[in-house]
Amino acid sequence: MNALPLLLIGLAMFAGGYLLYSKFLGNRVYKLDASFRTPAHELQDGVDYVPTNKFVLWGHHFTSVAGAAPIVGPAVAVIWGWLPAFLWVTLGTVFFAGMHDLGALWASARNKGRSIGALSSRYIGGRGANLFLVVIFLLLLMVVAAFAVVIKNLLISTPSAVIPAWGAVAVALLVGQAVYRYKMSLGLVTVVGVAALYGLILLGDAVPVELPDPILGMSPATFWILALFVYAGIASLMPVWVLLQPRDYINGVQLFVGLGILFGSVLLSAPTIVAPAVNDAVPAGTPDLMPLLFVTIACGAISGFHGMVSSGTSSKQLDKETDARFVGYFGAVGEGMLALGAIIAATAGYRTVADWEAVYSTFGEGGVGAFVEGGGAILNSGLGLPVSLSATILATMAVLFAATTMDTGVRLLRFVVQEAGDVAKVKINNGVGTLIAVAVGLGLTFSQGAGGEGGLRIWPLFGTSNQLLASLTLAIVAVMLIRKRRNPAPALVPLAFVFVMAFWAALVQLGDFYDAQDWLLLVIDLVIIVAALWVAFEAVLAMRKAAQEQPEALDADVTEKAELKG
Repeated sequence: MNALPLLLIGLAMFAGGYLLYSKFLGNRVYKLDASFRTPAHELQDGVDYVPTNKFVLWGHHFTSVAGAAPIVGPAVAVIWGWLPAFLWVTLGTVFFAGMHDLGALWASARNKGRSIGALSSRYIGGRGANLFLVVIFLLLLMVVAAFAVVIKNLLISTPSAVIPAWGAVAVALLVGQAVYRYKMSLGLVTVVGVAALYGLILLGDAVPVELPDPILGMSPATFWILALFVYAGIASLMPVWVLLQPRDYINGVQLFVGLGILFGSVLLSAPTIVAPAVNDAVPAGTPDLMPLLFVTIACGAISGFHGMVSSGTSSKQLDKETDARFVGYFGAVGEGMLALGAIIAATAGYRTVADWEAVYSTFGEGGVGAFVEGGGAILNSGLGLPVSLSATILATMAVLFAATTMDTGVRLLRFVVQEAGDVAKVKINNGVGTLIAVAVGLGLTFSQGAGGEGGLRIWPLFGTSNQLLASLTLAIVAVMLIRKRRNPAPALVPLAFVFVMAFWAALVQLGDFYDAQDWLLLVIDLVIIVAALWVAFEAVLAMRKAAQEQPEALDADVTEKAELKG
């Protein structure tokens, strides 16, 4: 089959979702109000709470939620065939992810920018919230540790990506100063910033950087992991306008340009998809498509991590509530487009079925490597770009996505550490919280060796815990909608589907861990299952109670004042 119809159908579905369904959600379900005073204005502190241009905030949100997961998940899941992955990515993005991300952003903005963990305590109940706070901590820990390993591997395997990956930090610092300190035109800064990034890509391709072994008494792998955690720790302490916002924004624009180059190459070359639509001859040991597809592809269809970003950083920067539709829903669409590109690259970037089968010889193969290799072949045939430059462009895209998610993840991990301190009635400042987050992340990453093998130790649990967290976020949104006497169906339908699939997958994995005698993952999986059941029970009770109560005031602050008086 030709890849061109797949691309056009996917893009048409994303466009329809944003233009039609997100408008329905914004106007009829969430009833976004431009006059509502957002937390960015009410609690403005110049560090975390900063009113932000919606295009800049979209760049932060899009690149933070994307990371490497919408590349890895789809590029692994095509082992079951391209059709199941394509359907889950497109339908999931339009009806699940967009609703989820927009809903989390709205819910947090209506509650002073509080995180999903804090909102679960408020709307579902404190009994299960503290237990689920552990799951949120583990999920963030998985993200920062695993993405450090992914970035390290790419910097070593594709040394031409080193200069653009680190040079992007300098570009971001300059962009932040130009926009916020010198009030320069965002359009002009964007053009210059993107041009600088692509100049760095050309420079990186011409001057690849391979570290000597050893370097400062360490292997290159150890050095890169330490450097990444030090950077992420420093970045998480800086005011968002100095580095986080401009880095994510300029990266988001550059990465969108990169997607445009990839899709343009597909239009010009119309490559053939060599992978089967539905693979009836999967390699031995491959798990069943149901329910594993729906946790293998999380980011790119629906992801609980998005709710943490929406409520952890994005809601604190929302200038107008009506901006949430562009930032939240279109941010999910951007990730869906990346997942679509990963599916095409991993199925149409190979010459023959045999070449594709050689890559997908066992479950878990493919991933970023298939995206870079297959996508590079498409760029070469479509635009005539040299193979080395094509690989540099795509590897840089993957590194920048993963790096922006990693530094956002460390900031969010610091928030969770501070929330846990509040529960224990211990005040934890930003510096201590960041040190704890970085120390725990490094501890997991180096737990099985100096090469960072431990960074992927608990990654097999990411999909199930991530999707169960998405269910929790949708439950919070549903309770809020019921309390406001609005239609909760757009939240309840994806909530039911995602919870069933994720819980089913957790049970399947529990059996796998028992058979493999992997007691660490088995215990963590049990904690996740118990937490999910507990929160599900609490959520049902909260929804029933909300349906029986008086309609909630439109502004959550009014409700808080009434509760304080009571």
